[in-house]
Amino acid sequence: MEGYSSPIIGMRKALDLYANLRPVISAPIKTSQPGVDMLIVRENTECLYVKKERIENGPQGKVAIADRVISEYASTRIAQMAFSQAERRAAVKKVDTKRPSRVTVVHKSNVLSVTDGLFRECCLAVAKKYPHVEVEEQLVDSMVYKMILDPQRYDVVVAPNLYGDILSDAAAALVGGLGLAPSANVSDSFALCEPVHGSAPDIAGKGIVNPLATIRAAALMLRHLRGPHADAAAQMGDVVEEAVNRALASGPLTPDMGGKASTTQVTDAVIDHLKSLLLNRH
Repeated sequence: MEGYSSPIIGMRKALDLYANLRPVISAPIKTSQPGVDMLIVRENTECLYVKKERIENGPQGKVAIADRVISEYASTRIAQMAFSQAERRAAVKKVDTKRPSRVTVVHKSNVLSVTDGLFRECCLAVAKKYPHVEVEEQLVDSMVYKMILDPQRYDVVVAPNLYGDILSDAAAALVGGLGLAPSANVSDSFALCEPVHGSAPDIAGKGIVNPLATIRAAALMLRHLRGPHADAAAQMGDVVEEAVNRALASGPLTPDMGGKASTTQVTDAVIDHLKSLLLNRH
């Protein structure tokens, strides 16, 4: 999974792609829970993922130690990203009164009072600048439990790197699996979109890979584009997403989703739906 994505991780660092945006949205298939529309905003540059590990020799043998880094700078800017995304989502949806604009701050500051305590403090400070966006806190262990029981209540979830990674992988299981889950690694200047699951070299060339997460990642990229053609690109992203949903509803599906179709067959189905949708627009 993510361990195979070292070039991507290198690009995240080189381009300072500090925010990992992972949408979790219901799909028109039996294995997906209905009514889920959540965005997990994962801090992308620090926490345990700084990979500062070492082995020390203690009186009872080897001791493995990992440094965990949480900074005010990174925590503040990921919180700003989360609240700005909540604002944007509310504007697009015209604010559904049944699903208020809300940011859930995930941490474990009752145990990790220094590192998670700083993350929590920074997020709540940013929340004061967005009085029209609800804010709540959730300890990471209870967050997993509540997210599985009632995923429909969540809007935007912001978390440190490790928690965000685990939460988004778990959340993908609620809406059809990792084969459907796209993500966007973004900074203030760049964006890199990819499937949440990363690469899968163990099944490369076998023709059984689910292409839908990659296609959805392309739709995310279209929605992220800026400039004079941003609106047209965003609309095309919506069309691509609709083509994926139609392909999911009608099939065929790859083996990871209980089907027998190849990567090419599923891709062709999406292309056919895309052609149909584009023809109907003109």
